[in-house]
Amino acid sequence: MSEKQALQTYLQRAREALIWKLDGLSEYDVRRPLTPTGTNLLGLVKHAIGVEIGYFAFTFDRPFPEHVQWATDEAEDNADMWATADESREFIVGLYQRVCAHADTTIAELPLDAPGFVPWWGPERGQVVLHQIIVHTTADLQRHAGQADILRELIDGTVGMRADAPNMPTDEPSYWESYRAELQAVADTFK
Repeated sequence: MSEKQALQTYLQRAREALIWKLDGLSEYDVRRPLTPTGTNLLGLVKHAIGVEIGYFAFTFDRPFPEHVQWATDEAEDNADMWATADESREFIVGLYQRVCAHADTTIAELPLDAPGFVPWWGPERGQVVLHQIIVHTTADLQRHAGQADILRELIDGTVGMRADAPNMPTDEPSYWESYRAELQAVADTFK
């Protein structure tokens, strides 16, 4: 596997982990804010759209062919962190798939040392290469996939890294109840 293929594999795994967290949930559950700052599953995917457009389209002057309002400088704060009533799950996920395909084309067509510019990083930090942007975007998406892990567990108890590789010791509820009780007992000693 080449270096570029390895980088793209981890980027793709982050994408898949994020999308997988929506599987089997109602429209309500993918949209409902579960933290004081409003973090929600569909909003994380919507945010990922803007991330990938920004880093793989704008940075390398390879415009994405569709207008995505929340990925512009004119967008309201946090417009990318939640789906409006008019933005269906199918629309958001479909758009994300098209954005990923566009990003994958950028990765395929440019060498890892291809120069780009991230304007929101400023003139000193903004000079980048494709390799750096793939790593940066993968790290960002993995962070959001981790947020999605926690949100999904709060919704229905589903946990794990991917459907085909959950990376958990067991799915047995009694194990987790005992484990959590043990952790709580240790925490309680510090009250």
